[in-house]
Amino acid sequence: MAGRFTPAVRIGLSIALATGLYGISFGALAVASGFSVGQTVALSLLMFTGGSQFAFIGVVAGGGSGVAAFGAATLLGIRNAVYGAQINQMVRPRGWRRVAAAQVTIDESAATAAGQTLRDEQRRGFWVAGIGVYGLWNLSTLLGAVLGDALGDPRQWGLDGAAVAAFLGLLWPRLRGREPVAITVSCALITVIALPWVPPGVPILLAAVGAALWGGFGRGRADEGLEPDIAPPLTRPEPR
Repeated sequence: MAGRFTPAVRIGLSIALATGLYGISFGALAVASGFSVGQTVALSLLMFTGGSQFAFIGVVAGGGSGVAAFGAATLLGIRNAVYGAQINQMVRPRGWRRVAAAQVTIDESAATAAGQTLRDEQRRGFWVAGIGVYGLWNLSTLLGAVLGDALGDPRQWGLDGAAVAAFLGLLWPRLRGREPVAITVSCALITVIALPWVPPGVPILLAAVGAALWGGFGRGRADEGLEPDIAPPLTRPEPR
């Protein structure tokens, strides 16, 4: 078992812990917005993408219709479809695993997988982070929905800061060259500039478009840095 506790597994578990606990905030806010405990739990089980879930309950709490709430949630969920193409390349799920992979393809699992260089580590990081966040997020949602106001303001617990810190921890090791730093700074500027003018969640989509355009016009290959599944065959030694 010790041999399986690889760096990707450790990162995935830490990300799952930091992000999954933030589901307490969603559960408490959903119930405070008028959702029942059952509806709140169903949103986490089925929708399972934090930004979309918060957008959904935010629209309903503000007096919006179910159609408007669904539209806002769908808009913020587009990024997971973008992640899907990269995850399919790295993880290559087959059969029923394709359905499971689609369900747990989120910011955290995609970032954990992308932070690895070996193919096996990418798979481990993706599944550990994805399944870990899914389990903890749903348990935390139930806890937050049941306890509700007894928890007070979830932000006082620092759970939102824990999720941000986890993402910074994933990002930092990848800033090893001028181009990654330039892309990061550009995306940060796009997010900051767009933040006052567009609905919540949209700035990150605009930043993702900026990064995609940069990558599309760049010179590197899309699969650069990925290790092959099978090592190259060994060459026979020359006879002496």
